[in-house]
Amino acid sequence: MITWKDFEQVDIRVGTVVRVENFPEARKPAYKLEINFGPEIGTKKSSAQITDLYKISDILGKQVIAVVNFPPKQIGPYISECLVMGIYNENNQVILLQPEQAAPNGAKIG
Repeated sequence: MITWKDFEQVDIRVGTVVRVENFPEARKPAYKLEINFGPEIGTKKSSAQITDLYKISDILGKQVIAVVNFPPKQIGPYISECLVMGIYNENNQVILLQPEQAAPNGAKIG
């Protein structure tokens, strides 16, 4: 169990995907994403294993939910700066968490 104080340390924000590329060097199929989190946070990069359910054209311009205060993580030759959040379906494929309505980039999840 974590405490409420522990949870408050997790910074979860909404951002818009502004760039998507294939990530052929990844061990599991993935995309390289660049996500705009607004002027306070700026643009961050992430690796996302979402190729089963999403094409590049499905993701570009979409808003996603991500944890933005993890330290950078080396994934092969790529540095991931945030964790895009999703739900695993019955086939262990990731369904992206997205706001139901458009929200300002960088808005906090609460």
